[in-house]
Amino acid sequence: MLRSVWSRYRAVPLVYRIAFAFVAGSVLGLAVGEPATMLAPLGDLFLRLLEMLVVPLIVFTLLGGVRKLTPEKLGRIGGSVVLLYMATTALAGMFGLAIGNLLNPGTGVEFTGGEAQSAQPPALADVFLNIVPTNPVSALASGDILSTIFFTLVFGLALAVVRDTTDEEAVEHAIEGFFAFVDAGTRALFKIVWAVMEYAVIGVFALMASSMAANGIDAILSLAALVGAIALAVLLHILVTYLGLITAVGLGQSPTSFLSGAKDAMLTAFTIRSSSGTLPVTMRNAEEDLAIDESLYGFSLPLGATINMDGAAIRQSITAIFAANLFGIHLGLVDQVTLLVTVVLVSIGTAGVPGAGLIMLTIILESVGLPLTVVGFVAGVDPILGRIATMNNVTGDLAVSTLAGKWNDAIDFTRGVWASD
Repeated sequence: MLRSVWSRYRAVPLVYRIAFAFVAGSVLGLAVGEPATMLAPLGDLFLRLLEMLVVPLIVFTLLGGVRKLTPEKLGRIGGSVVLLYMATTALAGMFGLAIGNLLNPGTGVEFTGGEAQSAQPPALADVFLNIVPTNPVSALASGDILSTIFFTLVFGLALAVVRDTTDEEAVEHAIEGFFAFVDAGTRALFKIVWAVMEYAVIGVFALMASSMAANGIDAILSLAALVGAIALAVLLHILVTYLGLITAVGLGQSPTSFLSGAKDAMLTAFTIRSSSGTLPVTMRNAEEDLAIDESLYGFSLPLGATINMDGAAIRQSITAIFAANLFGIHLGLVDQVTLLVTVVLVSIGTAGVPGAGLIMLTIILESVGLPLTVVGFVAGVDPILGRIATMNNVTGDLAVSTLAGKWNDAIDFTRGVWASD
């Protein structure tokens, strides 16, 4: 009996189960109120399980990917991926500025409250210097993603070079044995990912119930113009950039197929507001659904979770215009160009975790001389804005990975979601 019920439950696609949990949790939180916050630990457990997997997945998938790379190929893949990430982030910022200027959110809105701590923009040189860890073990332990990526790539590439150039058979066998261990570890981690995603139904239900019970929807309704503008810009960016330019034009594939392959990661990102936390799901979609080779997605997705902030670029651009409207300040062409450049550069050093958007916002506002007190006002709707932006970020990670996969012969269009085209 129980086995039959479980089988019928599992027959329902995971994305539908999670979507139902999202809606049901939201309704419960709004209906019950404060008592629903008791479910928060169940949601926190889901977040902790995902966070537990981030660093191990980065290390194992990067090492597994580097196994198949030569230094020349790594340089080619790395260059194409970084170029695409920078291009899509710049386009996202332009979409944000265009929609912000068109809709002018914040006009007529009464500003109330909020103090914000000033934050200094990081120097570009510091951003790149901080990629190199002074202590790789400390970088791993603290979850410093960029430093972990850098050291893992350098170490893995060095192993591959030694394997390909050594005359000692024992050394070659030892390195191959190490890579075989990495492959086994990667498979084990994806088994854990599967188990965590089964628990996601409970975790998402608890997260939404406790969140809605604690915050309600008053703050979201009071800033509906800002939320709507950002949602519209994100939708247009996904339709035009990811589904149009990248999927239909760049890949020559069906946008519907791409969405089918990316939907789990998109929904998870919207739920938990963390590009890094979504990484286990994003990697599973890349491997099983979008048929991208591990040698590419093992590099592009961890990197994208850290530096690809298309959703943040849209969010910050529109929020800056919103802030200017609140205080009756006009942002000229030079101000908006400065804003766009700052958004693209600052996104490199902005962590893909919940709450990072408010930190980034203080930097963006300061770059164009806007009052930082608006951060406290926007913080009321940060959860929903963060969900929208993070969903955009993760969609961009997968879109860039698919196009880079085609450019580098690292995607199989005969399997996964592409097979039905």
